Amino acid sequence: MAEEIPDLHAQERTGTGKGAARAARRAGMVPGIVFGGESDPLPINIPFNVLLKRLKKGRFKSTLFNLKVEGHDDVRVICRDVQRDVVKDLPTHLDLMRLRRTTKINLFIPIDFQNEDECPAITKGGVMTTVRNEVELLVTAGDIPDALVVDMSKLVNIGDTVTISDIELPQGAELVIKDRDFMICNVTAPSALKSDSDDGEEGADDVPATEQDTDA
Repeated sequence: MAEEIPDLHAQERTGTGKGAARAARRAGMVPGIVFGGESDPLPINIPFNVLLKRLKKGRFKSTLFNLKVEGHDDVRVICRDVQRDVVKDLPTHLDLMRLRRTTKINLFIPIDFQNEDECPAITKGGVMTTVRNEVELLVTAGDIPDALVVDMSKLVNIGDTVTISDIELPQGAELVIKDRDFMICNVTAPSALKSDSDDGEEGADDVPATEQDTDA
């Protein structure tokens, strides 16, 4: 679990609409809106460089922030959307939702694959295939896990798999998909080895009829 909720500093945006948003971008800011809870929506600006750094760090949409805006009480928020420029792929607007610590929300939590170097199945020549890099969970806003852990050292043989039932979920977290035990990753034989095996099987069936008759 994350031990400390990081601060996210923003400024209240005095104007609304496309004109105010364009003016904010020209000033090196990214416009946004804070909504939800019992308060009115609050238009804000966040420095472009600050937001870009946060985005590059990763997990921005699954991180709970303590939003600090001068003249307003601090509030816990989570990002629900980041709009980007279609050409430059840079942030142009963001939506933040107010949360209480007890609020339940759906979030995609990343998978942390640990001990790959100590995985017996990989040591034997197997190749790890990742099926899912994240899993959607219903979590409490005050207890958002950093990641779900998969211990690869427990996969002994080529062909072994990890499904969601093999992962211990954090206390209070629930799966959004509950009707099936879906796969997270597996360790398979190298494709070259599979190809050689297939060729061998085909070769046995491709013996010309004349040669078979001669052996008989």
